[in-house]
Amino acid sequence: MTGTPADGASDDAGPPDGDPLGWCVVANVSAETANGEAGLDIRRGIKHFPPGARLWVTRARWDPGHGRTHAVGRHRGRSGRYVRMVVALDDLENFRVRGIHSARLLRVLLGLRRDPAAPLPAERPWNSRAHAQEYADAWATWQQHVPARIDGEAHPDRYVGNPPPMEIEHEGRTFHLAHFNAKGARYSPLPPPTEYVPDLP
Repeated sequence: MTGTPADGASDDAGPPDGDPLGWCVVANVSAETANGEAGLDIRRGIKHFPPGARLWVTRARWDPGHGRTHAVGRHRGRSGRYVRMVVALDDLENFRVRGIHSARLLRVLLGLRRDPAAPLPAERPWNSRAHAQEYADAWATWQQHVPARIDGEAHPDRYVGNPPPMEIEHEGRTFHLAHFNAKGARYSPLPPPTEYVPDLP
């Protein structure tokens, strides 16, 4: 996707020199995101962050739901202040690990009050650089697959590659790809319709 800024395009990371205060998973908001029940409502960016915005992704202090996580970034309409929000992983791209050089950013990542005089705690968003890299790699790999829903079943029970295969086998039956968008793939036991080709005179 497009719209991803270079790492030095904003001051989110702070000065590049000096030892970082900690390490964090970083991602960018996708240029286009799918919304609505069928994923047919395509928008630029997400509600609180514009396309390409750099988000600092933290470990969840409480479960935000499947495929969702906590992230900190500069809000669309709050004078560029850092805010902490729950976002969908499907709406992010370009996962990597970067050092935290801003005490203000670290406080927001940890959910602390923005008191510059208060000492920084020993806690960090991730235990180590390797710990953050493990999650960045896992999320990047996870995004290469999409949930597959089979007609007649309430919830997706498997993931397929992206783009999805035209056919899958499930409980001894063959299912055919009927619909695919950013929300996932839907498979039907009915084969795709055959295109009618009229006989030429």
